[in-house]
Amino acid sequence: MSSAKTKVLLRIDVPHLGDAGAVKDVAPGFARNYLFPRGLAARATPAAIEAWTKRQSSVAKAREEKINGARELSQKLAGVSLSFAKPANDEGLLFGSVGKGDILKSLKACGYAVAKEEIVLPSALKKTGDYEIELQLAPSVTAKIKLTIGVKPS
Repeated sequence: MSSAKTKVLLRIDVPHLGDAGAVKDVAPGFARNYLFPRGLAARATPAAIEAWTKRQSSVAKAREEKINGARELSQKLAGVSLSFAKPANDEGLLFGSVGKGDILKSLKACGYAVAKEEIVLPSALKKTGDYEIELQLAPSVTAKIKLTIGVKPS
């Protein structure tokens, strides 16, 4: 096996890899099949690095604006509590589930602009009860909302 690496320049923050502007050594297949097609990175050529350096100040300003917006949204979401009424059996197991899409629709109905990817939910909720859901609004900004799932009256 070859241990050759490909140098890439990250165009945006990539979780578990690095922040935008970082030059990383990655496996060629990872770069070719994942990073390049999704526009997450470019080959780290001297010209690409120079162009990135020139744009660095505007990128830093945009990142700071995004983080400030996420902090404001986090403060607004602090007291949010969502309720869902779903059909369930006698043990409280739902006939269906509450997933990211349901949470997203409820947040939008309340006037909060949140992306589906920002909702941290390992799996759909399939039981009645109270839950605390985390929203990852920016790499360093999170918010928690309360969620109540009750039985829908027949």
